[in-house]
Amino acid sequence: MFEELSSMLLKTPLFEGLVPKELTSLLNCTSASTSAYRKSEVIAFSGDVFRQVGMVVRGEAIVSKENTAGERLVMTYLKHGDLFGEMLAFTSKKHYISTVEAKTDCLVLYIPKEKIVPNCFSLCRCHRVMIQNYLKILSEKSLLLSQKIEYLRIRSIRGKIAAFLLDRYEKTGNRSLELPFNRNEMAEFLNISRPSMSREMGLLKREEVIDFHKNSFRILDPARLKACI
Repeated sequence: MFEELSSMLLKTPLFEGLVPKELTSLLNCTSASTSAYRKSEVIAFSGDVFRQVGMVVRGEAIVSKENTAGERLVMTYLKHGDLFGEMLAFTSKKHYISTVEAKTDCLVLYIPKEKIVPNCFSLCRCHRVMIQNYLKILSEKSLLLSQKIEYLRIRSIRGKIAAFLLDRYEKTGNRSLELPFNRNEMAEFLNISRPSMSREMGLLKREEVIDFHKNSFRILDPARLKACI
């Protein structure tokens, strides 16, 4: 079952450093399985019993939560190789705390939570590599959550937009940015209204601080954009 997915899985952060034979052995040892989902289908509801860590193999997904007013807050977007539920595996939480929805047709790989750390005393190399990769992913996810909190801390809509774009600019070193989501999703991610966000982006464009077309953005003046935060 996994042979046809081997080349894709070996390119993911969780299985980085493994060779095909080790990957096959690891997937069998961890009782890994796959499930396919159609676009807009819910992969996991908030409140569902958590039994396994998921990884997007193909397609894209959205992780979101609802606030007390029933408004959806987008937490993050998942693409090839991204995990969900990984932070719950070693906690006392027994239920998903967010909803995961397929943004496109998706194929998801699942590993039972109790199989992440094996019971065997030998702890073979492939398990050691996966655990090291898993810890690295958890650390990076923690940093991303801190970044999300920073967006929410900024009060002005202009400041949120500026911080969001500058983070991606600093990460890539490229002023031209291709965002992985549309305007509605961007507004939900930043927890602001779509009309207010569009109005502020239009002002930034007229002021020649940024330029954009659909999901493509270009930062024209990083210094002025930074001053917006």
